[in-house]
Amino acid sequence: MTGKSQILSVAEIPWKQFAKKNNLTGKQFEQFQCYYSLLIKANELFNITAITDLESVLAYHFEDSLILGKKIDLTAINSIADVGTGGGFPGIPLKIMYPHLNVTLIEVTQKKVAFLNDVIETLGLTGIKTCDLDWRTFLRKSTEPIDLFCARASLQPDELLRIFAQGGRYEKSVFVYWASHEWQPNAKQEYYLKKCYSYAVGDRQRNYCIFSAQR
Repeated sequence: MTGKSQILSVAEIPWKQFAKKNNLTGKQFEQFQCYYSLLIKANELFNITAITDLESVLAYHFEDSLILGKKIDLTAINSIADVGTGGGFPGIPLKIMYPHLNVTLIEVTQKKVAFLNDVIETLGLTGIKTCDLDWRTFLRKSTEPIDLFCARASLQPDELLRIFAQGGRYEKSVFVYWASHEWQPNAKQEYYLKKCYSYAVGDRQRNYCIFSAQR
């Protein structure tokens, strides 16, 4: 066996484990692999993520994004918005996994927006778009119907909870926040907090928390 074959075999193992764990179709498997390749290539030109080795990307970006579907029935959700998506997490993995979702990727950094648009085009994704408005402007101007907002610690929860402003377009939406294991809600956050789930990803323990204004 050549050295190259050995490297390829080692690289294939985490991919196969990831595909089996998430019951990926052949198309989804190819899309995730392509996404990873595009991420690494773009990251050489400008900083998208500090996490670049395959196993860490699979765990801390892909798996961590897909954890949402473990506790929320996303087949019953029509539309989501990913606030401060950065490299597309969790929005793009969720779109690959749940193709029916209409996804809005909210990101203000233009280089990242260009990367996201390239991923969308290259992967042949439909029903997904980028939005370069900042969060407060988005809340004022957006007319998109969105069932669920999600954010992986891109903004502080108090800022994100602006979606529940009385009379606002999204006061009946659900908001999911990825948090550290040590995170504790303040009084305002506690009011809207419905459930926090503790989970392990890689060697880290984290929480994701579901907020709603519905009593």
